[in-house]
Amino acid sequence: MNQVNIKEILTQYTSEVNSVLKEIMNIEKNALAPGLVKAMKYSLFSGGKRLRPILTLMVAEMLDGDRDSALRVGASIELVHTYSLIHDDLPSMDDDDFRRGKPSNHKVFGTATAILAGDALLTFAFNILSKLNLPPDKVLKIIEVISQGAGHNGMVGGQVLDLEAEDKEISLEELKKIHSGKTGALFKSSILAGAYCANPDRTELTALERYARYLGLTFQIVDDILDVTGNEEVLGKRVGRDDELNKATYPRLLGLKQAVKEAEFNAEKARDSLGPFGERAFLLKQLVDYILVRQS
Repeated sequence: MNQVNIKEILTQYTSEVNSVLKEIMNIEKNALAPGLVKAMKYSLFSGGKRLRPILTLMVAEMLDGDRDSALRVGASIELVHTYSLIHDDLPSMDDDDFRRGKPSNHKVFGTATAILAGDALLTFAFNILSKLNLPPDKVLKIIEVISQGAGHNGMVGGQVLDLEAEDKEISLEELKKIHSGKTGALFKSSILAGAYCANPDRTELTALERYARYLGLTFQIVDDILDVTGNEEVLGKRVGRDDELNKATYPRLLGLKQAVKEAEFNAEKARDSLGPFGERAFLLKQLVDYILVRQS
């Protein structure tokens, strides 16, 4: 399978995820505040790679899990991810005016509505998860791994560490800790939630946790590199923003050349983690390569 094939598959999966998101978000008719729904949908449907729901779907398929449920789980995770992006762009956080080539949510709807749109996306995600057509123990496990990944010991905690690290000199281990929370935690949630749409054993879960850890680091390192070398039109946001905010990044800490090597090292570790799955994991391995060479 080559890079062209994986791009075609990602396009197909993205289309499926978007279809489920459109169905889930068909909520204006009975909405208490239609303007809020408009703000929610603005960010949710402003583009995006849908990598997290695609991971959920790929893992569920690899383990012969419930595909329809995996799509809904993945769509719910995309709601959580979108909430985090809306809040990340706020003036009190990264203060970004653009996201995916469009004005950030708060630039269109105002800061208060943007905060509430994020809140609404987060809570609506768990409403969707509560209605999954899976055995109750699996539903609870999926809710557990997503809430852990999104919460104080995951994405939110990582964001706080990221803010606290601005204007500071930190170690490589501290930087990994930040990004394991800020980025890696929701990757882990996406992957494990996909596994729980099937019947994973302990060996499989351990391998997937390792894969998630190294994939998340690869993604974040590449993200840091693109903030230095990327094209603003392709990225859909300003480059050089990390330096403006004096953020802790891999190029800042290691230099650009060593940051590239670090990304390649973590990518190789991610691929190696999939050993227990043999040929079944070929798509997940191809996804590592795609993330490593992405331009946006």
